[in-house]
Amino acid sequence: MMASMQAQSPSNPRLSRVRPVAGLVAGLVGLATSELLAALLSGAPSLVLSVGRAIIDLQPPGAKEMVVGLFGTNDKLALEIAVLAVALGAAAVLGAVAARRFGLASAGFAVFGLIGFGAALRDPSNIPTLAGLSATISVAAAIQALSWLIGPARSGRTTMPDWSRRSFLVRSGTLAAASVAVGLGGRAYLESQRVAAAEVDVDLPEPGVKAMLPDGAELGVEGQTPIVVPNREFYRIDTALLIPRVNLATWRLRVRGMVEREVELDFDELTALPAVEQYVTIACVSNEVGGRLVGNAKWSGVRLRDVLALAGVRPEATQLVGRSVDGWTAGMPTAWVMDPAREPMIAVAMNDEALPGEHGFPARLIVPGLYGYVSATKWLTELELTTLEAFNAYWVPLGWAKEAPILTQSRIDVPRPGSSIPGGRIAVAGVAWAPDRGIDRVEVAIDGEWRDAVLSTPISDATWVQWRYDWDATPGTYEVSVRATDGSGDVQTDRITTPAPDGARGRHTVTLRIA
Repeated sequence: MMASMQAQSPSNPRLSRVRPVAGLVAGLVGLATSELLAALLSGAPSLVLSVGRAIIDLQPPGAKEMVVGLFGTNDKLALEIAVLAVALGAAAVLGAVAARRFGLASAGFAVFGLIGFGAALRDPSNIPTLAGLSATISVAAAIQALSWLIGPARSGRTTMPDWSRRSFLVRSGTLAAASVAVGLGGRAYLESQRVAAAEVDVDLPEPGVKAMLPDGAELGVEGQTPIVVPNREFYRIDTALLIPRVNLATWRLRVRGMVEREVELDFDELTALPAVEQYVTIACVSNEVGGRLVGNAKWSGVRLRDVLALAGVRPEATQLVGRSVDGWTAGMPTAWVMDPAREPMIAVAMNDEALPGEHGFPARLIVPGLYGYVSATKWLTELELTTLEAFNAYWVPLGWAKEAPILTQSRIDVPRPGSSIPGGRIAVAGVAWAPDRGIDRVEVAIDGEWRDAVLSTPISDATWVQWRYDWDATPGTYEVSVRATDGSGDVQTDRITTPAPDGARGRHTVTLRIA
């Protein structure tokens, strides 16, 4: 009796140390099982990713700006690490109570499984039955692992042939290492399936007019952002923790809502429409002044208005909603996409390559002049015509503006602040953009005195331009600013605002030290 009490007593230092470790390892087993099932069963969720996506969906207003400001394009990795840390911390707590109340600890794991299952149901790409199966098996694996690790401690005896610190360390270490290997392997295989699904040759008819770069589109300053950003360097901001896996053979684009007739197109039917290509600069509303969440590329696809014409847009439809395969939505004014002054499109290729998976394979919206969160729907599967009053797209309830034209902005790329710069003739250079108004003028201020910069030849009003100012610099410390004037005559404001709710305002300013 005394031995039993000692074994179950929380004052036993040996048991109090191993219980949390056992719980943590059991949590690793459950999460690794989920990753493996997600890799092997199409439609089964990763519980970590499901919870992470639910956190994104349920985030309070202002959270997006803060997270992107802290982590930039690493925001998804930071979220996954946070989800893992919380899950494993909770598992360690459950392990601490398991020796005395194993049933309660098991119930705790089951609760976390239910949370993961509920989160998985929010993603339309997950199959509910497989989500339930995955959660059940993952929880069962975690509970079994916990039982195996602390079983001797629950037996009520202080000594057993196989119970020792070394035995526990071997068991837990082996199980933890195996779980990490299985989890990472499952995730790697899952991601490779997504990438493989998107690495498909796209047969796009040749457009009647090819998009060409004009002479003088590049100024050739070393370190300056290229006029066309390569696919692998193009910024990525979206809510998908894992690139959606889209089967091209079964993919369909549906047009519905306030239309004369619903239309559904497969990929071949979509790309059979007249092909177009154009260079367009797109930007994320979270981009800070001087930030890198903006890029220019050549997009190939079909005219959005051609697709909408097949359905017949009714006059009372004031909003077009793009919907992704994972349920994400963006809403834009119908009048904007119908304006013949711009060419919104459904893109299926980017920089003469099939649309990469991370950029929206097999099709995405490109709407010149609008921030991505209200227009640039990746992994497009549906176009709905409705009214501005009837529907709020994904980011609007979270505090972002419903209508969001891209603001006039400019950025200094070179010289890099903090670098050692010798005196003499220095090229101060960068990019400026105001799609779809174009850039007429860029000015550089050195210690408050504004001077005109040289502009590259614009591709179109929908794209950015490069700019350059050659400065005869003498030793000292200087404050250098840039401002742009767009095609409508509006000068980039010096009024500073945060990105929320409709884009950051202000002028990019750097401090340069000339040796």
